[in-house]
Amino acid sequence: MPFVSHSAYQPPRYLFNGHVQTIVPSLWRSVPDVAYQRERLELADGDFLDLDWSRPPAGGPTDGLVVVSHGLEGSSDRAYVRGMVRALNRAGLDALAWNYRSCGGEMNRLLRSYHLGDTEDLDLVLRHALATGRYQRVYLTGFSAGGNVTLKYLGEAPDRVPAAVQRAAVFSVPTDLRASSMYIARPQNTVYMRRFLKTLRQKIRAKAVLLPGEVDLTGLDEVRDFPQFDDRYTAPMHGFASADAYYAHASSGQYLANIKVPTLLVNAENDPFLPPSCFPRAAAAASAFVYLETPPAGGHVGFGEGAPDGEYYSERRAVEFLLGPLPA
Repeated sequence: MPFVSHSAYQPPRYLFNGHVQTIVPSLWRSVPDVAYQRERLELADGDFLDLDWSRPPAGGPTDGLVVVSHGLEGSSDRAYVRGMVRALNRAGLDALAWNYRSCGGEMNRLLRSYHLGDTEDLDLVLRHALATGRYQRVYLTGFSAGGNVTLKYLGEAPDRVPAAVQRAAVFSVPTDLRASSMYIARPQNTVYMRRFLKTLRQKIRAKAVLLPGEVDLTGLDEVRDFPQFDDRYTAPMHGFASADAYYAHASSGQYLANIKVPTLLVNAENDPFLPPSCFPRAAAAASAFVYLETPPAGGHVGFGEGAPDGEYYSERRAVEFLLGPLPA
């Protein structure tokens, strides 16, 4: 029954609620001491993915790699990704922070982009890394949308997961996409919704310029929440009949029972993005592999400790879980 009944996370006093715990790390954290080496992975469908590699400062040999998946409208350059990469490197692990289609600083070539249930690209990245022959052990970690993709990947077809994948650790994961899409649309979350929709609208307009006649911009500015955006753009651009059909396919919660790799899921109880259905206690209790930790605090992709630019609980916890003994 891998339910972690106690969490060691304690926020500092200045991070006094879930919104502050979410906003401060997002806006004011800086992690400059990470060096990436970018690789462009050309795909069979004519598109590409930009991969950012980072290795321990000592430059010594390692057979351990962690694939890091970012959140919605994020990238390898977001502070939470760079902080995780820094912590992994300090622990002697290579890190591969990959950028979803359209997220690496250049618009992708196809009409499709990325979505929260797209595990095929994660599988391509993972197998590309293994094909280098450098790694005998691989771990996965992800944040929010990237955590959902990671959980779905591990559970939807567990026999497909390479044997080299040892463990996974994910944070702030909306395991129920339909419920979370409505939860974040609440009035108290307006600041987050506006920020997400701003970049999503920009990408739709860029896509319309790139592919004339293939994207209808009518009413784009009137879209006010994820269900509207996903129904209008995400679903049809990725082969789904509707937003509800997309959510039903992509939500990772339904796949947790199939996961066969030790996996840590950390969702803060005060996360402003996550409704009660995103705390799968029953699934964790019934699983021998899914470890659910629900600290009272942490916000969404927060978990700050001390100064904003220092190491975060999520990073320490990921290294501890990936490399240490499993919780009793």
